[in-house]
Amino acid sequence: MSSDVGLTMDQGPYAPEIPDDDSPAVAASDANASGARSGKSLIEASRVFARESTGRTVWETFTTFAVLSATLAGAASTAVPLAARLALAVIAGLTIVRGFILYHDCLHGALYRGKSPFARVMRGVMWLYGMFVLTPPAVWRSSHNYHHANTAKLVGSHIGSYPTMTIEMFRRAKPAQKFMYRAVRHPLTMLFGAGTVFLFGMCLGPLTRDPKKHWDSGLALVMHGFVAAAVIAKFGLGVWLVAVLLPLMVACATGAYLFYAQHNFPGILIQGREKWSYTTAALESSSMMETGPLMAWFTGNIGYHHVHHLNPGIPFYRLPEAMASIPELQNPHKTSLRPKDIAACLRLALWDMRQKKMVGYSAAE
Repeated sequence: MSSDVGLTMDQGPYAPEIPDDDSPAVAASDANASGARSGKSLIEASRVFARESTGRTVWETFTTFAVLSATLAGAASTAVPLAARLALAVIAGLTIVRGFILYHDCLHGALYRGKSPFARVMRGVMWLYGMFVLTPPAVWRSSHNYHHANTAKLVGSHIGSYPTMTIEMFRRAKPAQKFMYRAVRHPLTMLFGAGTVFLFGMCLGPLTRDPKKHWDSGLALVMHGFVAAAVIAKFGLGVWLVAVLLPLMVACATGAYLFYAQHNFPGILIQGREKWSYTTAALESSSMMETGPLMAWFTGNIGYHHVHHLNPGIPFYRLPEAMASIPELQNPHKTSLRPKDIAACLRLALWDMRQKKMVGYSAAE
């Protein structure tokens, strides 16, 4: 399977790339003993939902940016009490997450398709949005497409995702490797994701590795520096802290944890490349995060992550519809944002080859 699906924004419904050889990864059967579909037949069943509704997209875009603009304006206003400004900044941060889902779907080819003026303008807007949320299109597209094509493989799936070691690999690792592994997966790394995951991981790292390929990472840093300087010079440091830095930190911390929990949860299946299959990885290695309607709005339905991994071309607003219509998607591994479920996910650290499950670091002692 190619590590880069090479999407263009003018494509029609997106058909995820499936291995076409006869390796164990693709096992010729498209249905198991219970009659449940898998492989290409399950992908085909999902394609009817990979169609964009222009009217719905316009509405979702308008409401998202209307809420974002209003909350950022309130957070920046010194006429508003500080407590209210802080609350508005948090709401703005969560709305940035929703805006990111629009951007994410755009790069998958699920939104803003075709050659209409609206689609063309919004692809440009999304390009800028990616820069302002420290996720430049070049690095996100390449790493995220690789993630979709290799998620939950025992070796190599760390590109575009959190790394996963087996107990044996961790025991053999050098002290510096163990430290880095723990650091990358540490809750504080997610909490301060604006600096760790996004500023360094998405911008500084790619820029230093390949400046020519990741020039937009450098541009994102310049843009952020310019915005910070302009806001501080015009409105003061306090406004920048409340209306720019705090919403970005809330958004990045939320996004970093959501991505972690989508692929590090009790019951996840991780396989070697010789046994790995695309649809199994979607259904068994991607979680369903249960949320209330409000958090589902803020997170753009990305909690339906197993559906998204089955077919990334499904617009976010059609993910619940796809799950409700396809029986094979209706029994996912579930997690939530309840403290006990967050703690359960964060305890997972290493893959136990014998028990076929994720365990804590104590298993390697």
